[in-house]
Amino acid sequence: MNSAPSTKILIVEDEQDVVDMLTLNLKKAGGFLVSTAPDGAAGLKKAREELPALIILDLMLPKMPGLEVCKVLKGDTATKHIPIIMLTAKAEEVDRIVGLEIGADDYVTKPFSPREMVLRIQAIIRRGKGEPLEEPLTIGPISIDPVRHHVTVDGKQVRLTSVEFKLLSMLMHRRGRVQGRDRLLNEVWGYESIIDTRTVDTHVRRLRKKLGKA
Repeated sequence: MNSAPSTKILIVEDEQDVVDMLTLNLKKAGGFLVSTAPDGAAGLKKAREELPALIILDLMLPKMPGLEVCKVLKGDTATKHIPIIMLTAKAEEVDRIVGLEIGADDYVTKPFSPREMVLRIQAIIRRGKGEPLEEPLTIGPISIDPVRHHVTVDGKQVRLTSVEFKLLSMLMHRRGRVQGRDRLLNEVWGYESIIDTRTVDTHVRRLRKKLGKA
C-alpha cells in the first residue's frame, strides 16, 4: 500500500547522484513528496519549516555534520518526533552507536539498495500511524506511560528515543516470553530481514544502560 500523498520526505545529502536516486525511487513508490537540502544547515532549516514525515540525513555534510543536525532536531520539541534515517559511507560501529544514541531511528550504510530504503521508509512511517496505545504498566521499579510517552525508574524519569520506548513497552508487555531478533525487527521496526540485527543489539544495550540495574 502506498503512503498518503501528503507524506513528505526530506533528504539532506550533498551527493547529487544519491539525492536523484532516492527521489526517483520514492516517486516510483508513489505517495511521497520529496524535499531536499545540500548541507546540514539548510537541512536543519527545512526540517523546522516543513516538519516532514521522515528525514534521510547523511552523516558527512558540509556546514553542519549530520550527527549535530540529528542532535539538534531531537532536542527540539517541535521536531523530536520526526523519524530520522542516518545515511553514510562510514561503517564504523562507533558512528552507528552515536547516531542511535542521539535518537536516529535507523542507520543505512552506502552503497544501499533503493528498494530496501523505500521499504525502510514505509515501515517507519507505518509504525507511527494509528497504533492503539497500551495501558500504563509498572513492573518492579520501571513504569511506562504510553500516552505521555514517559518512562520512570524508581520514580525518576528516563529519556528514551521513540524506538527505545517501543522496544521497552513490547518487552514489558510480553515479559516471560523469549523475543527473537527477527520478531523484534518485525514488531518494533516494522520489517524483518532488511536491517542488520546489530541494530537490535545496539538498541538493547543502550536501553539497558539507561535503565541501569532495574
